[in-house]
Amino acid sequence: MEYSWFSLVPFVIVISMAIWLKNILPGLVVGLLVGALIVKANIVGGLYQSVSYIVATLSDSGNIKIIGFLYLFGGLIGMMNISGGIKGFSEWVSTRIKNERGLLAFIWFTLPFTFMMPMFRIMMIGPVIKSLVNKMKLSKAKVGLMLDISTESIIVLLPVATAFVGFMVSLVEAGVQDLNLNMGSYEIFLLSILFNFFAIVMLVIGIAKTIWNRPNDSNDSNPEEQFDDQEHEFHRKGIKKELSLVKAQPWNLIMPVFLLISLSLFLLWKDGVTNGANTIFEAFTIADATFVMLLAVFITLVFSFIFYIMRKQSLSELLYHFYDGGNQMMEAISLLVLIWSLTLSAEDLGFSAFISSTLGAFLPSYLTPATIFLLGSVVGYFIGSSWGTWGLFMPLGMTLAVATGASIPLTVGAVFASGAFGALASPLGDTTITTASILDLPIVDYARYKLKISSIGAGIAIVLYLLTALFII
Repeated sequence: MEYSWFSLVPFVIVISMAIWLKNILPGLVVGLLVGALIVKANIVGGLYQSVSYIVATLSDSGNIKIIGFLYLFGGLIGMMNISGGIKGFSEWVSTRIKNERGLLAFIWFTLPFTFMMPMFRIMMIGPVIKSLVNKMKLSKAKVGLMLDISTESIIVLLPVATAFVGFMVSLVEAGVQDLNLNMGSYEIFLLSILFNFFAIVMLVIGIAKTIWNRPNDSNDSNPEEQFDDQEHEFHRKGIKKELSLVKAQPWNLIMPVFLLISLSLFLLWKDGVTNGANTIFEAFTIADATFVMLLAVFITLVFSFIFYIMRKQSLSELLYHFYDGGNQMMEAISLLVLIWSLTLSAEDLGFSAFISSTLGAFLPSYLTPATIFLLGSVVGYFIGSSWGTWGLFMPLGMTLAVATGASIPLTVGAVFASGAFGALASPLGDTTITTASILDLPIVDYARYKLKISSIGAGIAIVLYLLTALFII
């Protein structure tokens, strides 16, 4: 197939319909159908191809691990809820957190225990934060933004023990081999962290907003933040009433969370050693973090179930709320499946090849990093995946850096920064979807709220890439 602008059509449809309807699901379905119809050029073939994309997505082992993790973690949260764990821990924390600044600080203080994976961190502390936000009547959107900034912007800057590191290093390694560079892949990766300007800028913004937070920042009279409280009065009213009556028992949260974190760290090390690592640092780098998280949450579920039964928790209540908690994540799961399927159709339409061919390889060296960041951010916003953006733009970025004489670590940092922008700002991003699902926020409105501050960060990052490129070159 000849690569053309048709490869952009599915993503344009998704974003346009999401903005129009304020709901992302219809746009994803239509975008997937249109992409498949373009690939097959007939209605029957297009419908068949659409289902084939979904089946291929569900057949991918990495995707299934993520889906399993989401559902089981949701089930664990449901069990924590009905056993009084979240209520008890929230009441304990609320005696020490008196205002919004305290809650924002609490979000940052949880980083050392939840830094391994964005989805893991959000799902770990999201329910507690939601409970405190509702009790203190704060802006869900503002607190959600701080949670996402402290998640995405931190994890992409860590050189070890995260779900990203192995994938990021492997992308750089592929470029090093293809271009016969003399620098080591991990050396380039470490240097690129210094040049992930978007993540660094957003980190500074997040910390500044926490330290200099004003009491009236969360004023509900602000019309831009009214969307976060719009919910039908009867929505899950029975469940909410039941959960409000449970006895507060903080240990019913502390024990599972401690076990889950401990297992995650231990299994990361063990998996890395099994794959040939000789040091803890190397083990955390090469471990299959997605599988480890799934295994850790499964083991935690089994032991937590036994723990709750021993504490006289009703078996029928535990099972009911396990499924209820897992089902609460079905929105996020269904959206991710459609997004992955949409990406497959876009690739069949030559999306990445079209981006590469239209960009060309004749940029001035000082413009290369900024251009890569800008284009990668636009594409990242459309596809909502940091991994997808990195996969698409790393070969292009490193090739252009060599061709134009631009700094390779600086350009690699720009690629990683563009993926961080897409993951943070896009309504298709799993960070946005997961946080919005847990905090009961409309996904499109929440993404639009985040886009404003993310755009400021992106603008500052572009200026930094231009200035840095002039000094380095």
